[in-house]
Amino acid sequence: MTSEPHDAVSSIRNLGPAVEASCTRAGIHSAAELRELGADAAYARLIASGTVPHFIGYYAMVMGLQGRPWNDCQGAEKTALRARFDAIKAANKDKGRTPLDAALAEIGVFERPR
Repeated sequence: MTSEPHDAVSSIRNLGPAVEASCTRAGIHSAAELRELGADAAYARLIASGTVPHFIGYYAMVMGLQGRPWNDCQGAEKTALRARFDAIKAANKDKGRTPLDAALAEIGVFERPR
């Protein structure tokens, strides 16, 4: 499935207004931009812009970009996606934060905008 340059991120299966807002915050303004980036690079940008990483959100994006329902991911495929998610999360953990900010965010005291 191809996207028009002006199609909203939420026009992609499984992705709603909350993901679209996160993408906008990360500088991803259309479905076409998201498709061009791919799920891994896009999710890294979401994390870097302040989105709290969540595995279901990641694999829902992967499935949506493939035109599949979010809950279509199972077994070995889900295990492989979990490894990719963990790598993305680890590579982007606490970028741009001071150690104090990271520690406070980790215990839920606050989430400082980046």
